[in-house]
Amino acid sequence: MNICYLLIGGNEGDRERRLTEARTRISTGAGAIRKTSFLYETAPWGNPDQSWFLNQALQLGTEHDARTLMSVLLGIEKSMGRTRLEKNGPRPIDIDILFFNDAVLREPGLIVPHPEIPNRRFVLEPLDEIAPSYIHPVLGLSVHQLLGACTDPLEVKRLDSKSHA
Repeated sequence: MNICYLLIGGNEGDRERRLTEARTRISTGAGAIRKTSFLYETAPWGNPDQSWFLNQALQLGTEHDARTLMSVLLGIEKSMGRTRLEKNGPRPIDIDILFFNDAVLREPGLIVPHPEIPNRRFVLEPLDEIAPSYIHPVLGLSVHQLLGACTDPLEVKRLDSKSHA
């Protein structure tokens, strides 16, 4: 069994419904969701001229290897209407692999751990909720330490729901 951490999010349509649908599809096609963070409303990163995002961190147990998991997740995004037209642009759903076991992978189309983890508060806050002591396999710092050192000024608001459906 492989343990990985994902971040799901989106800023188009009914954001909460889309996250619920993404969790259902992930559970069906990728593996068992073991932990979920609260939902977080977050300012858009990299392109401020768009709606705020709703994000959530997940811990997933999967039998897939990292490459297969990435393929499954990209298929879920596509089936939910995701098109990649604009870097950091609006999207109905986004599913990122943050960590996969303690793997360090640098392959075309698959970089694990996600290279932007230490720079993005909207990733670190929900991840800190479910995995504060997880050690980044490249940086050697815990998620909680990375959050403490993060200089990203964008607003991240925890909502009062984990939105389990």
